[in-house]
Amino acid sequence: MIPRIAAVAAPTGRKLEPWLGFNMNVIVAGTGEVGFHIAQRLSNEGHDVTVIEKDRDKEHVLKSRLNALVVPGSGASADVLEQAGVADTDLFVAVTDQDEVNLVASMLAHERGARRIVARIKSLEYTTEEWAHNARKLGIDLLINPQSVVADEIYRVVSYPAASEAAEFANGRVVFLGYLIGRNSPLAGISLKDLVDIRGIYRMVITAIARKHETIIPRGEDVIQEGDIVYFVCNKQDVPAINYLFEFARQPLRNVFILGGERVGEALARKMVGLGPRVKLIERDAHLCQRLAEQFEDVTVLHAEGTDVDTLKHEGIADCDTFVAVMADEQANILCSLLAKSYGARRAIALVDRHEFVTLAPSLGVDACVSPRLATASAILRYVRPRGVTSLATVEHSNAEVLEIAVPAGSPILGRPLKEIEVPRGALIGVIVRGVDIVIPGGDDHIEPADHIIVFTLPEAIPAVEKFFS
Repeated sequence: MIPRIAAVAAPTGRKLEPWLGFNMNVIVAGTGEVGFHIAQRLSNEGHDVTVIEKDRDKEHVLKSRLNALVVPGSGASADVLEQAGVADTDLFVAVTDQDEVNLVASMLAHERGARRIVARIKSLEYTTEEWAHNARKLGIDLLINPQSVVADEIYRVVSYPAASEAAEFANGRVVFLGYLIGRNSPLAGISLKDLVDIRGIYRMVITAIARKHETIIPRGEDVIQEGDIVYFVCNKQDVPAINYLFEFARQPLRNVFILGGERVGEALARKMVGLGPRVKLIERDAHLCQRLAEQFEDVTVLHAEGTDVDTLKHEGIADCDTFVAVMADEQANILCSLLAKSYGARRAIALVDRHEFVTLAPSLGVDACVSPRLATASAILRYVRPRGVTSLATVEHSNAEVLEIAVPAGSPILGRPLKEIEVPRGALIGVIVRGVDIVIPGGDDHIEPADHIIVFTLPEAIPAVEKFFS
């Protein structure tokens, strides 16, 4: 599983009032995987959430699982929006399954006074510069295309061999990486006390350990175990040395297979060509194969099924550094990823959306999972966080977040040694970014004006962290 820090489309240019409080009135139109996650997350953080859902069969389930007002009907109905209280809404999120409904709902919400509007748009035709201009006219502050978000996220994970999770902060100078600890890992059985000397050599800190269904903010006596996912925050330039030290894979990225030629696969192939490896794109639809072959000069397009072992072997799956399965069927993605690994692929990444599959897949042998649901939700969350939060990553296992926060000039924590600051329980300061310097802080370090800090926080601590560093 990789943290859902996705490339987010820039706001469309509308000047926004800053969010000065820590409680918002939120309306979420559409309660599929993304809408439900957004509503649940913001509700748990204490915001007043209303959800609009036209499927009457879902109403009872939503009322039992969400601390939110449920309004039945379509988000594209003016009457339904009025019933939901759109005139007093600080944030309106349109994430139904239909682009046109999201656009109409956003337009109506804008006309009726919603302060900020976010819409999910699946069709690429709505993500052009022309449509960015149209979005401004409709009052939409942020358009999010899930295919682009997911492709960007997979690209980041592929760029860090051996990492099951990856995110970048401080304009790419600081990285947040999750590593699955295997049986032969030199870290298995090591306590954090034993890593003190290494921390002095390399600018890194272990911010958390995911163990089964638990996320641990580590202490010195904690011991890393086989099967853990260990999360590092470090200077990007130290990643090769850390990989070498802990015997994480250091194989150069030369051959990449992508299974699925729809929008995510197409966008990913385009990005991978720029990274340098040989890319082979596998697609079972003959007409789509023909279009992709005409479009790409530097990508080999194969007309085959992901379970076509003879084709995989003939095309060199044994020499594949990374196999990425991005078809619409998440179970098929897991199966084909495992099949590719059984025939020699060194690493497999699968597009998987259901939480239980994201949790299960690594235990089966899938090296990393990317969730469109969480990628899109994280993009929205990053946008609605307080102004000082400049970047955000979400960890699927626990809904924990990694926040990059620009500490305001008047903050009372400035200049005080960190050992004297009571950071909210469930949170940990991992890095201080000070100009060109990356500081892995100790108790005697302090925060200065204009510093950015990278904070790992469990979900229950997020509101307190936002307030503490504001």
